[in-house]
Amino acid sequence: MKKLFAIIAMVAACSFGATSSVMAQEDVAATEVVDSAAVDSAAVDTAAVEEAVEAAPIVEEENEGVFKNLKTKFIEGGAGFMSLVAIALVLGLAFCIERVVYLTLAQINTRKFMKELADLVAAGKIADAIEKCKGTRGPVAQVSRKAMECLDSNDRNDIGTIERTINMEAEVQGTYLEENCSWITLFIAMAPSLGFLGTVIGMVMAFDDIQRAGDISPTVVAGGMKVALITTIFGIIVALVLQVFYNYILSKVEALTSNMEEAAQELLVMCVKSDKCKK
Repeated sequence: MKKLFAIIAMVAACSFGATSSVMAQEDVAATEVVDSAAVDSAAVDTAAVEEAVEAAPIVEEENEGVFKNLKTKFIEGGAGFMSLVAIALVLGLAFCIERVVYLTLAQINTRKFMKELADLVAAGKIADAIEKCKGTRGPVAQVSRKAMECLDSNDRNDIGTIERTINMEAEVQGTYLEENCSWITLFIAMAPSLGFLGTVIGMVMAFDDIQRAGDISPTVVAGGMKVALITTIFGIIVALVLQVFYNYILSKVEALTSNMEEAAQELLVMCVKSDKCKK
């Protein structure tokens, strides 16, 4: 009996040892799998980082390639002639920027300004109203200042004179708003014209090359035709850019003109209600 228990104990010990060995082997295998997965993940992350690092210079090279191509095409179009197109672009943009800045500064809150001015006129503070107009920028304030000065004058404060003064000042301010716009339209028309002139010059160069070579092969004609097409493309691009700015400027001019017209109507009503206006 004791021998039987001893045999059973030995078998159990062997089984436990075998089980522990198997479990240890499984843990080692699992650890190896986890380590392998971690290594693979690290390898993937490293590869992604390397791809991102490699992609960044490619993007920069593409951007540099675009500017380099533009520069090359500009030179191929004839640096001397293409400079005229570039000058048209620079001058046109200069006038556009000047107009945009001027018109942006000329914009005010017209409704708020007119309400404050109406309160001063209703209170009989015409001198304060004039000072307020002088301290405010924009065509609406200038038209209002002329109306207030007429209202403050003893010999020019009848409604007919005030209306004529307002209309005349509105025309003057409208002229100021459209100042230099004619130069922008000039460069818009000049840019494609210079491009077409380059086209004609390129065609003449192509025929000169044909005459010198005594052959009409594509190789002989290609140089002149390239000049013709490049100058036309750049001229059209310049005209399109300036046209976008010009339309934006016109929209701001129209908005300011509309504000002046509304202000003129309110000024007439304001002056009629004033005690200083001759009926």
